[in-house]
This record gives sequence, structure tokens and C-alpha cells, in this order.
Amino acid sequence: MTGFGPIFFALMHGEGMIAVSDLEQRILEIAQPVTESMGLEVVRVRFDGATGGTLQIMIDRADGGTTIDDCSAAGTALSAALGVDDPIDPHYVLEVSSPGIDRPLTRLTDFDAWRGFDAVLQTREPIAGRRRFKGLLNGTCGDVITLECDGEVIELAFSALGSARLVLTDALIKATNAD
Repeated sequence: MTGFGPIFFALMHGEGMIAVSDLEQRILEIAQPVTESMGLEVVRVRFDGATGGTLQIMIDRADGGTTIDDCSAAGTALSAALGVDDPIDPHYVLEVSSPGIDRPLTRLTDFDAWRGFDAVLQTREPIAGRRRFKGLLNGTCGDVITLECDGEVIELAFSALGSARLVLTDALIKATNAD
């Protein structure tokens, strides 16, 4: 083990890094029942008002394999649900997509599900002088993620993360195409 140890910060809103802001959390509350009724799960919600009001909702099937038809159907259903509650000013673009192969890791369970694959984790605050950690996921122990990074095992508290995603590698492509 290294001298990093787990560093704890205040927990993010909602379910990990799926929705970070209060507005994104509200959108998640509207979106989850809609997507769950379609056999889909929300991977991430992001609203960027700086880009002219783009609302991005990433969806996935529990078994993977989200299709364009899934995204289209979810977009139609989510647009209707968001139109009723209307948590955003009237002018925004809804973008519904799959997470892709190099998907974001937004829930603690993602780090166990993708154990053995390369990932990039970025902390919200520097830890031992750095914020970016790239290496092989070793899974979790409680709320702590372990990562083999630069020949060391690093422990990072889930609540310290600002973002995390898988790294596109041949092994990841092979594993996701095998499904």
C-alpha cells in the first residue's frame, strides 16, 4: 500500500457521479422511472447551460448492448416526461446516448464490474500533489476504490472522485464485443 490512503470529502448528490448538481439530481428523479420502465438505466446526467443548454442523458441496458432504437425511444419518452415537469428553462437540447465502450464509471458498483480493466480517475481535489490517476482497476473495499497505478496500489475514496472512465484498450474492446 502507498501513503495515499483514502481521502474523504462530502458525498456528491444522488447516486455517486450520475448526477452532480441539484438540477441534474432533479432530472435524474424524473428520468429514472421512465428509463426503468423501458428496461434501461441512467448512467449519467449532465446539463451544460454554457453550450446553449445541452442536457445529456446516458442510458444503458443492464446487460449492455444499448441500441440506437433504445436511445431514440428513450429520447421520445424522456422529452415527454421532462416537458411535463419542466425543470429546465424552455430552450435546451436533449441528447440521449449510450455510454460507449470507454464508458464513464459513475457508481461504486461500476468499479467492481469493470475490475481488471484500465481506467482514468480524476479527483476533485489534489491528493499527494496529483488529481489524475490512470491504471488497472482492482475493485472496491467499502467506499474505497483500489487502482494499480505506476506500480503502486492506490486507494481513493469514491466521494473524492470528480470523474472516472474506462480507457479504450484492445482488452476492453474484446471483452465488450464478446457479449
